[in-house]
Formats: sequence, structure tokens, C-alpha cells
Amino acid sequence: MAFELDVQSIMEKLPHRYPFLLVDRVLEYVKDKKIIALKNVTINEPFFQGHFPGTPIMPGVLIVEAMAQTGGLLANLSIPKEMQGQLIYFMGFDNVRFRKPVVPGDQLIFEMELLKLRSRAVKMAGIAKVDEKVVAEGQFLATYGD
Repeated sequence: MAFELDVQSIMEKLPHRYPFLLVDRVLEYVKDKKIIALKNVTINEPFFQGHFPGTPIMPGVLIVEAMAQTGGLLANLSIPKEMQGQLIYFMGFDNVRFRKPVVPGDQLIFEMELLKLRSRAVKMAGIAKVDEKVVAEGQFLATYGD
């Protein structure tokens, strides 16, 4: 089943809010497999005031955070219905690499794939792209619940 989520629906599933909500739309979700989401990167982002004045570049940690938020949506949608809505806590990131800078005007596309779903743990692999070119990638571990 493929479907889209707008920002209002995303906010129903994630606890993040402006300025820390870094996912604008879910473009595709395939149950228990993958999710594709986007973030429109604008010059109005608060982090561009200091990173770096004159040469604005999106901080790598925020790209990873946006990937983690996308993964949180994937995990939330993939766990049993009675557990949906629980907080997702990220436990670790492995093999994270940054390939290209992300600048104002870019549209980041996040593709997260579910590798393992255990009783309380999730392992995912993800990439972030701009114009079909990989700008970041890595694996993510998370847990959910109390």
C-alpha cells in the first residue's frame, strides 16, 4: 500500500515541532518495507544564520536528524496498531557518510528501508538525495515505548 502524508499528518505521528520538525511530506510508504519523504531546504531555516554566514550549508547532523525522523515515521507505521504513537528513541547510527553539501533551494529526498523489526527494536538503512545524487547515507538503530 502506497500513500502520502502531509505535514499535519506527520505532526500527529512525530513529537517534533518547528523549528526541529525536518520532514515536510511523506511521498511514499510501503508497509513494513520503506518510506520516502522530503524536506524543502529554504534560506529561512534558522540554522543558516550561523552555518555558515556567506556560504550557507545545512549541518550534517540535521540531515541525519531528518533521516532519523523519516525512520521514526517508518517505525511508527510498521509496528502493531496498538503500539503506534509511542515515542521512537534512536540508539545509534552506523556508517554515516556525507557525500555533498546541502544548500538553500535544495529539495532533500529521504529513503529509509526497514532491515529488521524486533519486539522493541528497529534497524533501518537510509539515504538522502538531492537531484538524484546521494548527499548522505547510514544505518539507524531505534527502540520504542516507555
